[in-house]
Parts: sequence; structure tokens; C-alpha cells
Amino acid sequence: MIKKHVFIGFLIGLLANLAGIFFYILLFSKMSLEDTLQHSLQNDYLGKIIALGAILNFFPFFVFIKKNQIYKARGVLLATVLMAVVIAVTKFI
Repeated sequence: MIKKHVFIGFLIGLLANLAGIFFYILLFSKMSLEDTLQHSLQNDYLGKIIALGAILNFFPFFVFIKKNQIYKARGVLLATVLMAVVIAVTKFI
């Protein structure tokens, strides 16, 4: 049961991060989604966009904490840590 709640929180964290990336690109980019992602990958600022998208993980994390759903909050935290690892890998490789 605990693993299920952590997994649900993890999925919600990933979806919140993807939604944050999508909204950031829609609000602040004049190019299309694909063009922005390709341009950011070529110019080495994809990690910054991913980090800005991860800001949206605050909302489900604190909602889960407020509702005392600690294991789902851990899942959101794991998704955020995974995004940090992805940023580090794209930055240094």
C-alpha cells in the first residue's frame, strides 16, 4: 500500500513538472513547443526550463502534506529529485 502511494505521488510529480514546462514554454516562448525544446537543447538551457517546470511540484507537495498524505508527498519529492538528476546529466554530459 505504501509503494502504491509513493508511486501515485511520483506520477503526479512528473505530470506537474511536465505541465510546468509546457506552461512556461507557452507563456514565455514565441516559438512552438518542439522548436523551443530543440533550441534549448542546442543552446544548453534545457536544464533551466526543466528546473522552472519543477516549481509547479510545490503545489501537489504541500497539498499532500496538508492532507497528511506523507507517502504521496514523498513520491512528489522523488520526482523532483529525478528531475535534478536529469538536469545534472544533461548539464555535464
